[in-house]
Amino acid sequence: MKILVVDDEELLVKGIKFNLENEGYEVDVCYDGQTAVEMAAVTSYGLIILDLMMPKLDGLSACMKIRGFSTVPIIMLTAKSEDTDKLIGFEYGADDYITKPFNLLELKARVRALLRRSSIQSSAAQETSAVRLTHGPVTIDTERRVAEVDGRVIDLTVKEFDLVELLMRNPGKVYSRENLLDIVWGFDYQGDIRTVDVHIRRLREKLERNPAAPECIITKWGVGYYFKD
Repeated sequence: MKILVVDDEELLVKGIKFNLENEGYEVDVCYDGQTAVEMAAVTSYGLIILDLMMPKLDGLSACMKIRGFSTVPIIMLTAKSEDTDKLIGFEYGADDYITKPFNLLELKARVRALLRRSSIQSSAAQETSAVRLTHGPVTIDTERRVAEVDGRVIDLTVKEFDLVELLMRNPGKVYSRENLLDIVWGFDYQGDIRTVDVHIRRLREKLERNPAAPECIITKWGVGYYFKD
């Protein structure tokens, strides 16, 4: 498994690289956002660890550019701790978030958890026949992990696809934010519960004909979300 580590603090990068290589991962490194985008465009990474504040191109902009051509899992690193900063990171396509200073044991645990969920989902897809789910204008292929709206392919991140697949497999079933965090992000996820709202909003922007008046992903006020049957 190949991982890309991006941070302008060379000492920190060296420490992360050393620890991840001891876990058996192959690790590439770079020190600015623009180089990270260029490397991600030509190399198939299993995961990217991306710092928020960097020269040439900041982490949020780099994350957004990478999301333009890849759904690789991304962990954001930042010295900021405000919840709003984390939500902005998720808005730009990050899958997880760690605030500096952090314990390298925690980082390795987050890496393992994200890669494990990704691997389980990939293996499950390969072991089963292709499943196409269609509700209204939205169709997803659970084996190829492709989403379409009115026949037009839509790029979704790993978590966005996992979320819409869960909802479409269970149309009409209302999931609370806590349920969605446990199922999609994992019971050990420690991020803000508003992460769910951010991902729902992004899915509506990508899948709904009119995101301001959603016809597919519906809010059950005071409870949670469901996919209209």
